[in-house]
Amino acid sequence: MRLVFCGTPQFAVPALEAVLAFGHDVALVVTQPDRAAGRGMEVQASPVKQAALAHNIPVMQPDKIKNNAGFRTRLEQIAPDAILVVAYGRIIPEWMLDLPRYGNINLHGSLLPKYRGAAPIQWAVAEGETVSGVTTMRLDAGLDTGEMLLAHAVPIGVEETAIDVYENLAEVGAELMVETLRRLEGGDLTPERQNHSLATLAPILTRDDGRMDFSRTAQQIYNRWRGFQPWPGAWTTLRGKKLIAQRMHVAEDEHCLCEPGTICMDADRFWVSCGGFTTLVLDEVQLEGKRRMPAAEFLRGFQIKDGERLGL
Repeated sequence: MRLVFCGTPQFAVPALEAVLAFGHDVALVVTQPDRAAGRGMEVQASPVKQAALAHNIPVMQPDKIKNNAGFRTRLEQIAPDAILVVAYGRIIPEWMLDLPRYGNINLHGSLLPKYRGAAPIQWAVAEGETVSGVTTMRLDAGLDTGEMLLAHAVPIGVEETAIDVYENLAEVGAELMVETLRRLEGGDLTPERQNHSLATLAPILTRDDGRMDFSRTAQQIYNRWRGFQPWPGAWTTLRGKKLIAQRMHVAEDEHCLCEPGTICMDADRFWVSCGGFTTLVLDEVQLEGKRRMPAAEFLRGFQIKDGERLGL
């Protein structure tokens, strides 16, 4: 097929590589403009742009696409059979939806209709799901509401973070995209309407999503920590300063009867009481302005007292 590929982060790169390896003609790659990133705030090209340039594929990086006459003309001249959209980060306008004969095919990081939105992988892990997956779908004007084409389920390990799941789904999704194109071209793929009554939302993450709410159970807090990697992570406050939990685990056999958020210490272990009389162990922490360190070192160095409260 003659394709246009729209994508930005590393998650989209395996899909681009896969369709190229299969022999499809990617006439144009569309990605977000270069952005300043990292500690030095140096301007960086997106991973998808870097991959496209490595294959000598033309790249466009429009700031806006809805009313961009030049961009529209370029796509109309290409006349793609399909436009592939993988974590592009822009709302696709109606004229673009109507352009290719096979439509705009999106690779979404969940088993739709669950977890529609900007952060499906993170929210699936944060909610303690044991199975997630990827879905190819035909985009329409709604938020991830289009007809589903193919789906592939992937188990989530009990200790896997969103970073782990992200990598797994990117590889599985690349294969699924190739299979979707093959079956569309072969005429043996029937789109399936979503059951909208089963939909759940996965909104874009904010810094405050990482704030630990100790009224939740230890398992719920741990799941959110896993899901919100690498950002916004899990954090609280101690003596008015931000305290980041870099590593943690649930204390399976310990039950603390203290008020949620109370620090309980046993030798060199840093426990926090949580909802449902459960206990969370903070294994590695980082206080605002300090380096990250093992909990035992932190307890000694900052003279933490048994019974202090977090989150006040």
